[in-house]
Amino acid sequence: MLETSARLLRLLSLLQAHREWSGADLADRLGVTARTVRRDVAVAVGLRTAAGQGIDGIGETSVRALAKLEQVLPGRLRRRVGALNAFTVPMLRGPLPSSVDPAVLTELANLCRDAERLRFEYRDHDGTPTRRSVEPHRLVCSERRWYLVAWDLDREDWRTFRADRITPKPPHGPRFAPRTPPAQDLAAYVSQGVSTRAYASHAVVRLLVPLEEAAERISPSAGTLEPDGAHACVLRTGAASLDVMVIHVMLTGFEFEVLEPAELTEAIRTAHDRLARSLARAGESAPRTPESAGRTRATRSGSGAAC
Repeated sequence: MLETSARLLRLLSLLQAHREWSGADLADRLGVTARTVRRDVAVAVGLRTAAGQGIDGIGETSVRALAKLEQVLPGRLRRRVGALNAFTVPMLRGPLPSSVDPAVLTELANLCRDAERLRFEYRDHDGTPTRRSVEPHRLVCSERRWYLVAWDLDREDWRTFRADRITPKPPHGPRFAPRTPPAQDLAAYVSQGVSTRAYASHAVVRLLVPLEEAAERISPSAGTLEPDGAHACVLRTGAASLDVMVIHVMLTGFEFEVLEPAELTEAIRTAHDRLARSLARAGESAPRTPESAGRTRATRSGSGAAC
């Protein structure tokens, strides 16, 4: 890892010191194969995409150097990388996910750019494959996954697809007239979809902490956050059931107030009673020690004196 990092820094240095390099020249200077240079260039272009999201620590000089990397790419590949940058919407600041085949991502980005229909096989959460035909609009990336926002031609509605479950089935086409997107803020739209709409149970909860503090712990894939004054925020989220929702909200670690649904308050009360009974049984079955026995006698003595 250190060797690769050092080579990338050396690559950036060479690009800043010279206006143009051929792939062969760079390979000779770095002491690696042309294939390794192409791989390093792809990694650095990914860093450029991250730089475009406002990642701290990448200065103006480095951004200029990263931009030069695109000049090393052949025209066709440079156009594909440009499409990936232009048609990707970041859901948050953070490292880009890497579990999706880059070839799939660039193919999806190109189809978004060219307004060309996409045919693909899609695996749902239990692995069942289906054939889909859509009009792709944008890619949205979160801290862990890539999503495709597209108009589903069979269902006649907007849908969000996980890119790692997509297997393109060309030939694609024909071209289409782009539709008005489902929301102006596609990052928020996808966040709400994957964190709330995808689940059977939904909830709205006021967290008694500032939005910035809650955002450090709650990712967009776990729920959407809205400001509610200077010292609170509203969380909209979903879960498989209300019982799971209770655990989900508790694990935020914040004080909260349930806004809706009322059934969630009842589920919390039921969980509270169950935990109280469990604690009571734990106290009854705890082994008695001399110290605990002494505390019990002292308590009883104090109670008698008070009477």
